[in-house]
Amino acid sequence: MRLEGKKIISLVHHEFEDLELWYPILRLREEGAIVELAGETANETYLGKYGVQAKSDYAYSEISADDYDAILVPGGWAPDKIRRFPEVISLIREMDEAKKPIGQICHAGWVLISAKILEGRTVTSTPGIKDDMENAGAIWVDEPAVTDGHIVSSRRPPDLPDYMREFIRALEKK
Repeated sequence: MRLEGKKIISLVHHEFEDLELWYPILRLREEGAIVELAGETANETYLGKYGVQAKSDYAYSEISADDYDAILVPGGWAPDKIRRFPEVISLIREMDEAKKPIGQICHAGWVLISAKILEGRTVTSTPGIKDDMENAGAIWVDEPAVTDGHIVSSRRPPDLPDYMREFIRALEKK
């Protein structure tokens, strides 16, 4: 198992994109990683856009970048809610400063925009937030998965296999 001993936190909130949350979690667990979920409150059940559930292990306020090797931000409409929490913004900045892998797919770029960590970084996202990404200083490209240092980004569910190959590579290097 390539990721034995690695610990990843995934952020969650209502209306996450079901596949963009669960595919990465399951894929990383297949590789031996421990993946936990953090939401607005601990032990809350969140509903995805298509009705799939996810229960948080912790509240955003309970987690620390020091306790994790990487972070995942799912897409859907959840990122617009997730980015409103100061503790999430601090966590993303701390992960960035520590150069720990940050995975973002689809609309998850909104969280990185709010954390102000995209200046000069090459990323992708759903084309719907391309302007937002560029206005935040990112260099946006239309590719299935893009790795710029420790930031791994992807566009949408059909790109999940490419996204996870890149994210796993980034975790193996850390």
